[in-house]
Amino acid sequence: MVSFTEIGLAAAMGALATIAGAFEDAESDVGSQSNPNSQVQLAPQMMNFHRYFNKAISGEPVSYMMYGAVAGTVTWVMMTKFGLPFLAAAAIGVGVNALVHMVFATTAHLGRIASAAEFGHPLYLDVVLSHLGPIAGFGGIAVFAIVALAYLQWSALKHPFPMPLLAALWGVTVGAIGSSTGDVHYGAERLYQHYPFGGGVPVAAHGNITRKAETGVRNSMDSVYFCAKYGCPLTGLCFGLVVFFSTWAGLFGQWGAVIAMLLVTLACLIVSNRIEKRARENYGTYEDVELDEICDAV
Repeated sequence: MVSFTEIGLAAAMGALATIAGAFEDAESDVGSQSNPNSQVQLAPQMMNFHRYFNKAISGEPVSYMMYGAVAGTVTWVMMTKFGLPFLAAAAIGVGVNALVHMVFATTAHLGRIASAAEFGHPLYLDVVLSHLGPIAGFGGIAVFAIVALAYLQWSALKHPFPMPLLAALWGVTVGAIGSSTGDVHYGAERLYQHYPFGGGVPVAAHGNITRKAETGVRNSMDSVYFCAKYGCPLTGLCFGLVVFFSTWAGLFGQWGAVIAMLLVTLACLIVSNRIEKRARENYGTYEDVELDEICDAV
């Protein structure tokens, strides 16, 4: 018989995962660490100078595995060696990781911009200072949710893995989801808005990114504003559903979890199909975009 405590625990873990996924995607968008970061990096070579923050020195899965491991390990030490309660220990762990995060973000961005110096690309210090705060804030919320998720799994569900390892594993998971689900609403849709809808990005246009924002010159904060409406919620929803239904194996059995996930996947496919059909009808089909139009736009 499934107890209300078990159901509440599954819901709490799903909610924490949803928060972690949404803010992980927002943090990666501030720093241009999603897949389109290669276009931001390539832009100066195409003589397209920009004001994007660009900190990608690894993919999101690897970086968030490290962030989860750092915060989880410090939290674990504070709890086991110093006897601190979880919230106090997690605050210290997330704080220490934020310092590590800032060091990596700063050195990565400065290094990437320095590598573009031969093309005459300037280093905007105001971009560095204005973006570090949101990176630390969004990343801190995401990492705290990851550590809390690992703590519930270790303490309440009695998982055999230690909490730091669980935090690292959930970190690489949320990073992988953010790098796939979140990027769908950040790539060509945002960086290539000056190209015809549905035409894709031809190889000749790589690096020719959109630099004009709604007001002034675009930076990564404009990307976050865009992603917060679509990419971030969908990333959180995806990670939250994965965690939520993964707990169903212990609540309702393996087949219960499989059937529930199949139903959710089917519903998502139907909704996605309807959205794409409506987009084609309202904004033109992919076939409507001629290759000559794309070349002229380049």
